[in-house]
Amino acid sequence: MTDVIIAGCGPTGAMLAAELRLHDVRVLVLEQDPEPTSSYVRIVSLHARSLELMAMRGLLDRLLGNGRRRPAGGSFAGIPKPTPTGLDSAHDYLLGIPQPVVNRILEDHAIALGAEVLRGRALVGLEQDEDGVTVELAGGERLRTRYLVGCDGARSTVRKLLGVGFPGEPSRHDTLMGELELGVPQEEVTAHAGEGLQIGPSGDGRYRVVVRCSAVSEDRTPTLEDFRRELRAVAGTDFGAHSPRWLSRFGDATRLAERYRTGRVLLAGDAAHIHPPAGGQGLNLGVQDAVNLGWKLAAQVRGRAPEGLLDTYHSERHPVAASVLENTRAQVLLSSPEPGARALRALFTELMDLNDANRLLIEKITALDVHYDLGRGHDLLGRRLRDVELRTGTLYDHLRDGRGLVLDRTGRLAVGGWGDRVGLVADSQAALDVPALLLRPDGYVAWAGEHQDDLDDHLARWFGEPA
Repeated sequence: MTDVIIAGCGPTGAMLAAELRLHDVRVLVLEQDPEPTSSYVRIVSLHARSLELMAMRGLLDRLLGNGRRRPAGGSFAGIPKPTPTGLDSAHDYLLGIPQPVVNRILEDHAIALGAEVLRGRALVGLEQDEDGVTVELAGGERLRTRYLVGCDGARSTVRKLLGVGFPGEPSRHDTLMGELELGVPQEEVTAHAGEGLQIGPSGDGRYRVVVRCSAVSEDRTPTLEDFRRELRAVAGTDFGAHSPRWLSRFGDATRLAERYRTGRVLLAGDAAHIHPPAGGQGLNLGVQDAVNLGWKLAAQVRGRAPEGLLDTYHSERHPVAASVLENTRAQVLLSSPEPGARALRALFTELMDLNDANRLLIEKITALDVHYDLGRGHDLLGRRLRDVELRTGTLYDHLRDGRGLVLDRTGRLAVGGWGDRVGLVADSQAALDVPALLLRPDGYVAWAGEHQDDLDDHLARWFGEPA
């Protein structure tokens, strides 16, 4: 029997498979598409927190070598502002990169760690009991697993079979998105951005264009003429648009699964939440789901999870997704051509001249503001920690194996019977303002202090009983 079956081998599913393999969990990934998608090259943006996670797992250089850095400023509702100062990350930029490249890098990473990926396998049924889950595939094949995770997208079969509610708002407007060449100077393009239109360079002389439609249409791929017509309606010009690389249509539905866990079945990525692509947050949100879930599910599989650990996946990630849905709703409103929305956008444009306001919004987009409620304690508790130089490499280097980490400036602490799950770095020169920290495998601070007894309590809380 497989430990975990993952339905879906997009970025969320592939990242989760890799995270589980770091802990020697037997993983099978089922992907219904027989071949990796290559019908068009959609450019996505990897944000600061996702780039930090990739650095933690040794994937950053591969991604940087296939992408192009762009300013983080201007990513909120397309309001053209410079990147704010004071972002607490070495990655104060967005990495534009073709989504098929992200998919390939993450899938290759998972396979290199020992995950098995089967393509052309569509999940059509599931039954769970107290010992595991039986999965039925198209064609009648049945597989048995201890846990199942649905990473199978917005129309998730796993979510529907579970009967998990997916409340929210149906699509009220269509939006067209694509990469095209434009026949006018960039200055003219920039002058029109924001009037129901988000538009910016995507490389190779093309622009990524997102334009709101005048009415909801049938679910079909738009044509170049559709794009030109909607551009003229919104901006008064079609910018001489031509030579599209790809075109797509999407609605503005906003939905969030009622629960992320039902017994031995969990949901992650678009299977758990959907929203308009304002700010380019969707892929990032799914990858961050995977890194939060991976070490917790691995501990559960290996029988080392403390009571309630797996349930913290929902309690931590569900509010994060709810917050993303709220900020995308706001961005959609700010991009509306309606007079009230235009007035609100003008006000936001003025407010974002204040660096603090600009930074707050960019931190939301890039997930640098995520703060898990882990109880009372130090201000760092439940927050990410930026990479810092240590005597031996960097902080993120020491998280590469997927274990937790104690960073000790006092030289007096030990991890004892947790040494197989938690590393220890003693460095009195580490650039921190606390004596010691316990980092979870996802890079969030689980404890800050200096006393061994207190550390032991938190090691047990997050990593179970000592060996």
